[in-house]
Amino acid sequence: MRVISTVQFDPTEASVNVSPAGSAISAGSAGVLVMGCEKRITKSATMIISPPIITMVRTVTNRRSHFSWAGSSGASGVSLWVMTETSENLLHIDIPEGVSGRLDKVLSRLVPDAPALSRSRLQALIAAGHVHNADGSVAAARSSTQPGDRWIITLPDATPAEIVPEAMDLSVIFEDDQVIVIDKPAGMVVHPAPGAETGTLVHGLLAHCGDSLSGIGGVRRPGIVHRIDKDTSGLLVVAKTDGAHHHLAAQFAKHTVERSYQALCWGTPQRADPRLGGLKGLSYEPGGIIKITGAIDRHRADRKRMAVVTGGGRHAVTRVQLSERFGPDARPVAALVTCRLETGRTHQIRVHMSHIGHALVGDPVYGRPRAVARGSLPEGVADALRSFPRQALHAETLGFLHPVTGELLQFRSELPADITVLLTKLRQSEGSPT
Repeated sequence: MRVISTVQFDPTEASVNVSPAGSAISAGSAGVLVMGCEKRITKSATMIISPPIITMVRTVTNRRSHFSWAGSSGASGVSLWVMTETSENLLHIDIPEGVSGRLDKVLSRLVPDAPALSRSRLQALIAAGHVHNADGSVAAARSSTQPGDRWIITLPDATPAEIVPEAMDLSVIFEDDQVIVIDKPAGMVVHPAPGAETGTLVHGLLAHCGDSLSGIGGVRRPGIVHRIDKDTSGLLVVAKTDGAHHHLAAQFAKHTVERSYQALCWGTPQRADPRLGGLKGLSYEPGGIIKITGAIDRHRADRKRMAVVTGGGRHAVTRVQLSERFGPDARPVAALVTCRLETGRTHQIRVHMSHIGHALVGDPVYGRPRAVARGSLPEGVADALRSFPRQALHAETLGFLHPVTGELLQFRSELPADITVLLTKLRQSEGSPT
């Protein structure tokens, strides 16, 4: 079995062949298969300084494992070359001229992309004694480094997660060896936390994925790169490898991941709404889109809630577009809206919609059931609206670049039954939709 990590190309390329099973490879002699596609590497990997190149090839036999790393990082003068017959990966880094400072910071700049080592991961490896210099001295937590130093990083095999896997019926929309896309039901917590120590999505993924998880931060666990609230339903992507985790996290940080939600809110958010006049951070875009820009931070009085703040907080942008409205034209009772996230802060849609006076139907934290004027809706429909048991929010679409192939993957989830039933009642009631 041959398992290949990442490869970058140029300046000099050559077609190559796969080395025979049971033998380690030398620089420039290995054929590389990534996601079923033949790639090429340079003839003299160890001599290249720029541009970056890193190759990891693992050939597994019945008796032993061979690893081969070849290449250089983006910093001039950094050489990487090690072959070992142990079950661990070793990464050698020479500190070039002009580079010095605290070790974890320097290594985070010099380590190539392929091992997918974040600064926090490097700090953990240093603390665990997995980083040492050329004479064998183990790095201290706050070690510094100078030009000419050589550091060896040991990358141990991923350890089993302490969370006990729990078999559960997951709705898997897509899965390969890098990522898995789940359609999460309302009521499921994504990650274990106080009060939710069992039955979470992470528990289910550990059971579902098993040995296909290669380790996130050195632990065999799924890589959660974004979350949706317990009582929000819909799509989320989870990484199965460290490399995929870093790649997806970078996409979320750059706001390039496509995410849209369907939501039922009280009233009708539209430009003519007098409650929107004078609110800071509101702007309007073509197509009737309302852009909400408002930093989000912990509520000053209730630390379990989030709030739009005028000083500090984290930048947050939500775009809202009206799809349907329900009730009399003069004073609609509720509306179906599409919310698109540019950023992804805790409770972002719920906080922003409440901030502009249109809290989500059923939201127990940021909204409350509203009085429905007599005659606006049939009493049974009004009761169903007021008693909806969760925030009426569904993560409908998700799009991102595959962390290995670069292919754009796009997914869509149908509205769950509870929101669909409520919408059907609203649409069948008198005077709706308009």
